[in-house]
Amino acid sequence: MVLGNGDLKGKNAIVTGSATGLGAAVAIKLAERGANVVINYTKSEQEAKDTQKLCADAGADTLLVQANVSSDEDCQRMAKAAIEKWGGIDILVNNAGVSKFANHSKLEELSSEDFHHIYDVNVVGSYQMIRAVAPSMKERGFGAVVNVSSIAGVAGIGSSVAYAASKGALNTMTISLARALAPEIRVNAVCPGFIETRWFREKAGEDVFNAVKKQNRENTPLKKDAPAEDVADSVVFLAAEGAKHITGETILTDAGTHLNFAPLVAR
Repeated sequence: MVLGNGDLKGKNAIVTGSATGLGAAVAIKLAERGANVVINYTKSEQEAKDTQKLCADAGADTLLVQANVSSDEDCQRMAKAAIEKWGGIDILVNNAGVSKFANHSKLEELSSEDFHHIYDVNVVGSYQMIRAVAPSMKERGFGAVVNVSSIAGVAGIGSSVAYAASKGALNTMTISLARALAPEIRVNAVCPGFIETRWFREKAGEDVFNAVKKQNRENTPLKKDAPAEDVADSVVFLAAEGAKHITGETILTDAGTHLNFAPLVAR
């Protein structure tokens, strides 16, 4: 493991949904650069403990918190735990998210309950977490929020219409809150394309996972695989001081996938 340069030493970070996948990769990279990290999970306790150990091995002070971001009470509790342990919060990465795989043309495959559940986590949960940490960030005069969105929210693609719509809402909320919370707090978003995670492999199935991975490598302009660690680099960049003049931005970290939709947008 290559350790970072310590430029985030003394910063305190919360990464929601950080037991596995992109969230875990972000937590570890923040730890490598010196930040203290809250590892959050809802069900994957052992995986969260594994991520916590990797963060601790990188030299970080860590806190493990089981919480569901769709619950405002849980969001407040997680923020309070970080403040009580370290005195404040500097970085929030809203990574927790859910979806349902449903063909976009088969409207009967999505119920109102599906929409509400997806929005409760992906949009309302992110809002509640920002609301929970904002007072501490403003008091410290420094705050960086990074919302993990998706190319689905830009191009209207992805696992389901509800998921794409929720990420579109998250992108809009990023702009609204970047304006509302300035100058102390920066709010940005990353929009990954396909990411090689266990979650996608399990939800989509091995055949679909391999097909999408092959398509991503062959059809995206950059023709790259997409390990979670690569996308995590973009998240950490936006959280760090190197991006101190960046707010209200939605960074497409998709190997150029969005360029394939440019002709459609032009029409």
